[in-house]
Amino acid sequence: MEEVDVEPTTTPIPGIDFTQKHLGFVWGPGDILVYETKYGATGAASVDQGCPFVHVVRKDEDIYSPILRKLFNESHHIFVGLQKIKEDVPSKNKKSQFVSISKNYRSVIRACMEELQQVAVSTRDATLATQYGNQVSILLAVELIWNLCEVLFIEAAPAGALQLHLLDWVRLHKADVDEKAREVLQSESPAEHPAYWDVAISYVLQGRTDEARQVLVKQASLQPAARLMFKLLDSLLMKMPVYNPGGNQTLTEFDVKWRHWREECDRCLQDNSFASNRHLEAICKILVGDEDTLLEYKELLGTWYHFLVTRLLYSHPTVKPTELHYYAQSSMDMFLETRSGPEPLDSILLAAFEFDIHQVIKDCSIALNNWWFVAHLTDLLDHCKLLQSHNLHFGSNLREFLLLEYGAGLFTHHSLWQLAVGYFDHCPEFGRVYLELQIERVPLDSERKALKVLRICEERQMAEQVRSICKIMAKRALRNDRLGSALSWSIRAKDAAFATLISERFLQDYCTPAPSYREFHKLYGDKRFVEAATLLLSLMTAKIAPQSFWMTLLTDALPLLEQKQVIFSADQTYELMHCLEELTAGKTIPNTDHPMQDEDVEVTKVELLRLALARNLAQAIVKEGTVDG
Repeated sequence: MEEVDVEPTTTPIPGIDFTQKHLGFVWGPGDILVYETKYGATGAASVDQGCPFVHVVRKDEDIYSPILRKLFNESHHIFVGLQKIKEDVPSKNKKSQFVSISKNYRSVIRACMEELQQVAVSTRDATLATQYGNQVSILLAVELIWNLCEVLFIEAAPAGALQLHLLDWVRLHKADVDEKAREVLQSESPAEHPAYWDVAISYVLQGRTDEARQVLVKQASLQPAARLMFKLLDSLLMKMPVYNPGGNQTLTEFDVKWRHWREECDRCLQDNSFASNRHLEAICKILVGDEDTLLEYKELLGTWYHFLVTRLLYSHPTVKPTELHYYAQSSMDMFLETRSGPEPLDSILLAAFEFDIHQVIKDCSIALNNWWFVAHLTDLLDHCKLLQSHNLHFGSNLREFLLLEYGAGLFTHHSLWQLAVGYFDHCPEFGRVYLELQIERVPLDSERKALKVLRICEERQMAEQVRSICKIMAKRALRNDRLGSALSWSIRAKDAAFATLISERFLQDYCTPAPSYREFHKLYGDKRFVEAATLLLSLMTAKIAPQSFWMTLLTDALPLLEQKQVIFSADQTYELMHCLEELTAGKTIPNTDHPMQDEDVEVTKVELLRLALARNLAQAIVKEGTVDG
């Protein structure tokens, strides 16, 4: 058995002391039922009264969050769209599509994150505020990782462009600089604001030289004596070369130009041009990539990966993807110093910088509390042909395994189970098996829900599940004395014996001429369809059966109408149509004896009958016209 990578966390259960009593448990599809047994720690039975409760322990609580439910719904649409990208599309066009899909996933994450932040601020419940705050932190980390994977794996930016993408990545996830800048610039005297130099230096650390120059102008106007120094630094910031991937300049030409600019910055430091102003001198040292100076501004950088990107910007802007892992490891070591060890997020980002996709997925699976992130990211990377070499020892590939696990989790939710069907549909190896097993566990709380499940099964030719659902609903309707519904479900299940039983019960209860109705079922069972159809029609047209029984008789006519050969003639079909219209005429007021879901089922039956009758009429007219001709 493979060893676990990390020690599993202990989940305390209120009222249960596992050091004193043994625990019993039962696995469920998405949770565990835990209970206290009568056996003590030594194995002997105890006479003490134990905990009387059975506890439900869930791994994934996120699916029960109304806001995060939007994340699951929206991402499902993106996932389905991704599966429709054709294999024969040129790879160049595919890349832009994959990048666009990745950004769509990130926009959904960000939208949920912003909504959670608003709710966390507005709620008065401290526990809820903490819960929402934790979810925001998780989504922040998720988007950070996803964005980096997009840059490194999906965009696969080459040297030069890579640095620009990494700068955008850092700026997006370090947005507090702009908030602080607004506060400073809107004050009465921005240059004298306590956070003024923090803002100016933060802009430089993010490579935002234009914004830094605008902020520095405020200070220059207050210090006429230092105007030359400010002008010199302004010139250096303005001259800083920025690589343009779409321009005419080659990477080599940019590198030469950048080195000349850096030498000019270095000369200014050697000449002590900024010696009289420690802030300007610090900015100039940042421009030449002085690591000690950068580390002095740890608080402004905030993270080792911000330090990494700034360090690369001012010391190696043409860094190649293959060189990233060296700079990433050394930057993390320098920034974290004597800390006990990297956090899970640090390890995941480092694995990404090392281009170890499988380690990223593995670490995320351990660190995050559900399969949403790894399932969708892995699926996207698999479409990018980045996971082709990685199959699991038990048969399925990594993509399918994660999608199946995610889908199985969704199936435990009362409404999200419908999304899981779409994921199973796109798992070619085991998706069908999972769906057959999971669909049988969906509680059929109402006929509306049963019809949804039934439609899913029928669309996928799951005959066994269709029969099982119909039988369950037929028996439930029979127990509730809803004989018409029970008969309809039993016919749909193609259970002749049960349908006959219900029919006899129906006839007994409603005093309908039993012999004629039994004779109809006998003729139907003997496959004497034409005679059965004539008898069925006569029960209505001759007013032998009460009108309250007509819907059952019309429902019995459906299998005959759907036969390959035409059973009912055109005249007989017209008579059936007349009976149906007579039955439904004036029925606009809902029946208060039955819930709304029953009304919906009746409407569905009428629509099905009308469709079947119209189709049969057309076939009968064609057949009779052909015979006459």
